[in-house]
Amino acid sequence: MPIHPTAIVDPRARVAESAEIGPYCVVGAEVEIGARTRLLAHLYVEGPTRIGEDNIFYPFSSLGAASQDLKYKGERAETRIGDRNRIREFVTIHRGTQGGGLVTSIGSDNLLMAYTHVAHDVRMGDHVIIGNSVGIAGHVVIEDWVDISPYSGVHQFCRIGRHAFVGPYSVVKQDVMPYSLTSHKPALDVFGANTVGLERRGFGKASIESLQTAFRLLTRAGLNTSQAIERIRAEVPANPEVDELIEFIRSSERGVVK
Repeated sequence: MPIHPTAIVDPRARVAESAEIGPYCVVGAEVEIGARTRLLAHLYVEGPTRIGEDNIFYPFSSLGAASQDLKYKGERAETRIGDRNRIREFVTIHRGTQGGGLVTSIGSDNLLMAYTHVAHDVRMGDHVIIGNSVGIAGHVVIEDWVDISPYSGVHQFCRIGRHAFVGPYSVVKQDVMPYSLTSHKPALDVFGANTVGLERRGFGKASIESLQTAFRLLTRAGLNTSQAIERIRAEVPANPEVDELIEFIRSSERGVVK
């Protein structure tokens, strides 16, 4: 395998023959690196960390280091990263903790831009885009196809639903509804469905219109959440996306951004 002579790789690490480890990388024990994954230069990877195939890690990132949570006492915890991710410069991804299931997990086909921080016990799905300098606190759940714009922060234990778009400079302190366009102008508000993203991903006009109507009832009709859900059930044609939106709201423990 192509390992640069300046790299330090623990003999207990398991590295696929087609993986690439560039200059000045440090790879610790109990690290697994899958086929064709590339660590370009100056990466620090601490185990237990499992990295899949066809990922590319740009310089000066840290993966699998101990949590910043003051409750963390060194318990054995893991970091898991899927396939085909692009992790840009100065990204930090911390391992899990006892209080969050002992695993931080990132799915596949994600882009984490420079200076992203992924804290302990975060669960991130697939096809997620995280903008520059986004801070994701511990125990956050980010579902598939989410887009978080630069310089935003996500509070502990929040959820961000599928296909949601979060605008730049946002401070997320409650759950972000799936399919929503949410932005901080000047407070964090929902501005309807994420129509551009949904159109790009092949959602039909009828589904998008139903979601737009549901978001209007939730955020612009002067109704409380229970009243809005009743109106949605009565007035919006049933479809899987609207059902998912309602179930997300019902299961929220922190409340949702409206």
